[in-house]
Amino acid sequence: MADEFVDRSLDEIRFWSRIMKEHSLFLKLGFHCDDTQLINEADRFYRIFEDIENQSWAFTPDADPQRIYDFNSIVHNAVSHIWAFKRKVLGLIIRCKIGGNNFPLLVDHVSREAAYFMKRLEQLNTGTLDSLPDAVIHENVFFLRIMADHAKFINHLLDPSERKLVEQAREFSHDFDQLLFQAQDLDSMRPQSQTRPLLYQFVDQNRVSVRQLRDFKKTARDLIEACRIKSIIPPLLADHVFREASRFLEILDSFEAALTSSK
Repeated sequence: MADEFVDRSLDEIRFWSRIMKEHSLFLKLGFHCDDTQLINEADRFYRIFEDIENQSWAFTPDADPQRIYDFNSIVHNAVSHIWAFKRKVLGLIIRCKIGGNNFPLLVDHVSREAAYFMKRLEQLNTGTLDSLPDAVIHENVFFLRIMADHAKFINHLLDPSERKLVEQAREFSHDFDQLLFQAQDLDSMRPQSQTRPLLYQFVDQNRVSVRQLRDFKKTARDLIEACRIKSIIPPLLADHVFREASRFLEILDSFEAALTSSK
């Protein structure tokens, strides 16, 4: 159990600290050039999470669980602060106190990911991770909304003349909205909905859609990096959303394996 705690903690921190670091950069790039205080705050968070990411790779798989417990607590504190920063920025945008190019939905999106990261660290340190049936539903409700958001952002950041890609992104947005509604329905039917056949079908169906979206993101990323399509999507952002889709697909694969072994 100690080894699993160490492995899962480091896996979560290595993945999500990089995501938090990149969020800081994306927010910074979206601020108006006159919002120097917010730009400086974003820079500070970038350095904080870059340091956390570097520290996480210094731990070995046989690290002392107490050291990992303490590290999780330090990281949780940093994540709570970037979450508060993101919510502050969202309030400033919605109240028209600042301009710039950060969509309100994007700022809400990145704050939801910070909240998810905080909760996962709390669960690891308290030993209260969700049971498999709860995890299947909770992870899907969270990630399906993230995927639907990504499709909407891609749609709005592609040049309008890229009509085929714009239409594909719009279709993915619609499809993942529907999958999210279905997941929320399954959530509201708990615990009666948590039968192995229902959960297995739910996971299998979502895997197909997530794989298609992941492949679309990979194609878009490669085209953007090669300057073969017109958009205002930075290559790093294209890779960022691809990595998150890949993460979701890995989670779904692990659920399928767990549900299969529990037959």
